[in-house]
Amino acid sequence: MSVARTRLAPSPTGALHLGNARTFLVNWALARQQGWKIVLRIEDLDGPRIKAGATELAVELLEWLGIDWDEGPFFQLHDQSAYQAALRQLAEQRSIYPCRCSRKQLEAASLSAPHGHEHDLRYPGNCRPPGDQSVDLSLLGTTGVAWRMRVPDQPTVFEDEFAGRQEHYVQQTVGDFLVATKAGLTSYQLAVVVDDARQGIDQVVRGDDLLASTPRQMLLYDRLELGQPPTYTHLPLVIGEDRRRLAKRHGDSRLAHYRERDVAPERVLGLLGEWCNLGPRREMSTGEFFEQFQLQRLSPEPIVFTAADDAWLLDS
Repeated sequence: MSVARTRLAPSPTGALHLGNARTFLVNWALARQQGWKIVLRIEDLDGPRIKAGATELAVELLEWLGIDWDEGPFFQLHDQSAYQAALRQLAEQRSIYPCRCSRKQLEAASLSAPHGHEHDLRYPGNCRPPGDQSVDLSLLGTTGVAWRMRVPDQPTVFEDEFAGRQEHYVQQTVGDFLVATKAGLTSYQLAVVVDDARQGIDQVVRGDDLLASTPRQMLLYDRLELGQPPTYTHLPLVIGEDRRRLAKRHGDSRLAHYRERDVAPERVLGLLGEWCNLGPRREMSTGEFFEQFQLQRLSPEPIVFTAADDAWLLDS
C-alpha cells in the first residue's frame, strides 16, 4: 500500500506570517499523525514579485518553528518542461486557446457582469473560438499571448475534509481561466496541478482562500488525464480585527519580526495552539502540538488576530 503524500508550499513573494504558520503547522501535524510523507515545494514561478532572500528565510522559519519535511525543497523554476508539456497537451486537444484581452477590457466587461471571485474578473469569452476550431500551437510560449482553459457551464462538486460538500460553477464565477500569462509564465492553477501530480501529492491542506481554486484544478486533472485529484482540506484563515485578510495594516505579524524580537518559537506555537482549540495559550513545543491536535476541534470560523495576541507574544 502506497504512503500518502502532502506538501508544504510557501511562496517567496511575501513573508510568512502567523496565518501561514497556523496552516503549515496543521498540515505538518496531520501528516505526522497519519504517516504521510511531507514534500517541501517552493512556489517561485511569479518571478517579478519574488523578494530577495525570501526563499531562504521561509525555510529557516519553518525549521525555527520545528516543522520538518521528508523531501525537498523543490523549486518550480528549476524545471518548467512539465508545464510546457501540459500546455501543449491541452492545446492539442483544444482545451485551451490564446487570448490577447487586456486587463482594461476585462474590467470594462465586468461592470455589466460582476460575477468574479474576490481576486479574479470573470472572463466574458471574447477570444474563445468555436469548439471545433484548432489553435495555432506556434503561439505557445509567445509573450503577449495568454492562454485560457475552456470551462464547461456545469457545476463541480467535491467533498472537502473540513469545509464539507462544495458546489462551484467556475464558468459563472471566473469563466475561462488563465493557464499561462502574457509574460509567458505558467499560471498558479496549472503549475500546482502539474507539480502535485508529478510529486505524487494526494493530500492537500491549505487555507480556504484557495477553496474556489479547487474546481479549476480538478478540471485540469481531468483534461490532463492525471487520475484522481488529491483529497482537499481547506482551513479557515487568520484575519485582522477588521475581518479582512491578515496584512500589514494589522501590524507586523511576520514570523521573522517575532524571531528578531527574541520571541521563543514555543510562544508562537502556544498562540497557534490556542487558535486550534488546544486550550489556553501557553508555551508549547511541536511535540505537544502534534500529540494534542485534532482536526475536528478546529472552529469553522476564521481566527481573529488582535493587538492583545501581539502583546502576549512580545511579553516574554
